Amino acid sequence: MATERKKLVVLTGAGISAESGLRTFRDMNGLWEEYNVEDVASPEGWQRDPELVLRFYNERRRQLKNAEPNEGHRILAELEQHFDTIVITQNVDNLHERAGSTNVIHLHGKLTEVRSTQNPNLIYTAEGDVNLGDKCELGSQLRPNIVWFGEAVPAMELAIDIASDADIFAVVGTSLNVYPAASLYRYAPRETPIYLIDPNNDVTVSSIGNRVTYIHEKASTGVAKMKDILLQKYC
Repeated sequence: MATERKKLVVLTGAGISAESGLRTFRDMNGLWEEYNVEDVASPEGWQRDPELVLRFYNERRRQLKNAEPNEGHRILAELEQHFDTIVITQNVDNLHERAGSTNVIHLHGKLTEVRSTQNPNLIYTAEGDVNLGDKCELGSQLRPNIVWFGEAVPAMELAIDIASDADIFAVVGTSLNVYPAASLYRYAPRETPIYLIDPNNDVTVSSIGNRVTYIHEKASTGVAKMKDILLQKYC
């Protein structure tokens, strides 16, 4: 009799996209050294200078077009062959989808989308640049469909439900400094094993018992090691 597929929930952060050439915000030479977070990733910044905000995300969108999924993205997609895999990502790029992952929850929105400033449920695909004067069907200015600092995270409730039902929980390429996403692993059942993949020794999770496996590797090689462990253990 076939064994039931385990539910693998993976929380990913900027570290996995950095290997595809997408600059992170917090690392040395990151985007925050060129831009103040308050100017380009907050409602107040949007009110002050929407043109700057649109230009910032237009630059990020053009950069994304030249980026390709890396081995970390691809292996996570391959794990769908063996596990009921759900990726919950803090990243706003589409590299997980382009690598083949079919179940991706974007906590912080999508770079490839814009939405109405009047009705946040009116969401549109952004294939190219978005400029002042580009409006939704209601006549209001379009803004990036990104969750900015100070804004609620609409997908968080869904992510908590998913984490609460995880048989295996993995954390890949995130410093666990951005809340509320950083708290997601805490919702996994007490008996659920946790795999933390990050090259830095200072990224830790608080947990009861010895259920945390630390893999101090960059995302691509760390995910490959985790895959070997999971296949040996569960398949």
